[in-house]
Amino acid sequence: MSEQKIGKILIIDDNEDLLKAAKIFLKRHFAQVDTETNPDLLPILTHNEQYDVIMLDMNFTKDVSSGQEGFYWLDRILELDPSAVVVLITAYGDVNLAVRAIKEGATDFVLKPWENERLLATLNSALKLRQKKLEVDLLKDQKLTMQEDIDRKFADIIGQSPAMQKVYETIERVASTDANVLILGENGTGKELIARAIHRHSRRNKEAFVGVDLGSITQSLFESELFGHKKGSFTDAKEDRAGRFEQAHKGTLFLDEIGNLPLPLQAKLLAVLQNRQVTRVGANRAVDVNIRLISATNMPIHNMVYENGFRQDLLYRINTIEIQLPPLRERADDILLLANHFISFYSKKYNKDVRKASEPLIKRMMKYHWPGNIRELQHSIERAVIMSNHNVLQPEDLFLQKMQQPEQKDESVSLEHLNIEDVERILIRKALQKHNGHITRAAEELGLTRSSLYRRLEKYGL
Repeated sequence: MSEQKIGKILIIDDNEDLLKAAKIFLKRHFAQVDTETNPDLLPILTHNEQYDVIMLDMNFTKDVSSGQEGFYWLDRILELDPSAVVVLITAYGDVNLAVRAIKEGATDFVLKPWENERLLATLNSALKLRQKKLEVDLLKDQKLTMQEDIDRKFADIIGQSPAMQKVYETIERVASTDANVLILGENGTGKELIARAIHRHSRRNKEAFVGVDLGSITQSLFESELFGHKKGSFTDAKEDRAGRFEQAHKGTLFLDEIGNLPLPLQAKLLAVLQNRQVTRVGANRAVDVNIRLISATNMPIHNMVYENGFRQDLLYRINTIEIQLPPLRERADDILLLANHFISFYSKKYNKDVRKASEPLIKRMMKYHWPGNIRELQHSIERAVIMSNHNVLQPEDLFLQKMQQPEQKDESVSLEHLNIEDVERILIRKALQKHNGHITRAAEELGLTRSSLYRRLEKYGL
């Protein structure tokens, strides 16, 4: 079985006989060999195809000896693609020009007339250099996205409650697979930390973890941000840029707030996930991508499918495994653990001698509902550490928002005016009050699943 040919070569020379001879020889060794006599077509050719090596004549008929036209086109090629690998074609007497061109960005040169084996060796070396350049460019893009991960404040998940133990068990089971994971949970519950934990325990942990907040991306920039763009494809496209899918190649792509994605963009995302290919804005060539996908949302995404707000086929793609993150109010055992962690961290950060929370403050934190979850606890502790003049935090140091309760009507169920939705709302509120906001216990008492109860809470604004 013959070895598969690789490499795309473009040859630009005004000598048609030379082009024919070169193509006949080189197409036996490379996947694609294109030729052109008119250098003015270079921008179009390089836009439509990504060549691995470009062979460029130093002198065309306009200017047969100075090489200035060759220098001009060398500059244009490198302007269009700074990673381009250019091998110059030159006559024996033009060696000094070729040396100058190498200093200005060319990779190598071949002398006319050439020996076929020498030409082949030069192009193979140039092809290897091109592959290295592309790898370096991709690594640079990945490094930018990984930089924030190097000094991340809270790299580990904090929690020992039974609810979190179930989450840990799921992470251990799914991390080593490439299964797509959907993380569901309220704002501030730590969905990104869970996604990072899955990545760290996966076989892709040596590669990039690339996070994207889909809720913050405008529709006009969606394709550029996720799929990348070519230089000049729109007004602000100053250079070629890899999108988040390419940056996450061989690693993990985390799509946060996926429930906020409008339906037209859901279709575009689905196509990429199905084909495992992306096409940069302004490009004609698709690029293969190999990613592990983790998504997250605080929206009732299953209910959105029933209401035609989210594509069912896209949901099937992203939720091979679902992880439901419990809110902080269902993790009472973890509140003090988290509070102590944040006290220690912010005491060091702000050079304060705050050591712990007082017993009255602990009781107050345990009774509080924490609508903003861990994020609210974190910000409350940070503010308290900054403002406190003591080394033990007191209840007055912790600012907690007072939940405005709507005027309570008589919530006894009257058989004279029986409205199903009113009755359901009252029963749900009573179950939550009885179980101090514990979703799982309230759902069990009502005979509902957790997801069904979440949908009703969203429906009634509870």
